[in-house]
Amino acid sequence: MFDKIVLALIVIGALNWGSIGLFQYDLVAGLFGGQSAFISRIVYTLIALAGVWAISFFFRDSQVQHPSAKEHRGHI
Repeated sequence: MFDKIVLALIVIGALNWGSIGLFQYDLVAGLFGGQSAFISRIVYTLIALAGVWAISFFFRDSQVQHPSAKEHRGHI
């Protein structure tokens, strides 16, 4: 669940950077009253923390197994 929230924040950040790159428009600042607005700064900070957390994704086991697969592993 936490990883999905992190991924959602990363997607928000990526879309925001895309809008800055393509349209020179900061969506977060536009929605929350400017870059220096308190809420905007919270959103920017949460996105940054999500990015730091996402670094751990590189070091995780890349094979995803269904929970029942462990039960059947020795029974084939």
